[in-house]
Amino acid sequence: MIATILGLIIIYVLVSSFRLKKSVTNLTQEEFIKGYRKAQLIDVRETKEFDSGHILGARNIPFSQLRQRYKEIRPDLPVYLYCQNMTRSSRAALFLKKKGYNQLYQLQGGFKTWTGKIKTKN
Repeated sequence: MIATILGLIIIYVLVSSFRLKKSVTNLTQEEFIKGYRKAQLIDVRETKEFDSGHILGARNIPFSQLRQRYKEIRPDLPVYLYCQNMTRSSRAALFLKKKGYNQLYQLQGGFKTWTGKIKTKN
């Protein structure tokens, strides 16, 4: 019984990672910086997190609102996603891929590893 459950968990993890790999390209901070000015930069963290500090030029569409607001993102342009540590941006990429978005990129390590310019709301 335990072996079956463990096997199912392993299969689920493998399938999920394969789907994610097909949906989004992870970029180092240097690669992210090279391309995000020519793309749509989307911060999928919640508003409070965004206000406390975000990458300069980012637009906030919290993951919790993405299902209602995804049409604000143009499908014909590259989409650069980030969150605090890649969990929500990965889920956002999977969702957007299902909706027909193909040029999806995310910041490897998330905002917590970002050392570039940031903007805060006072």
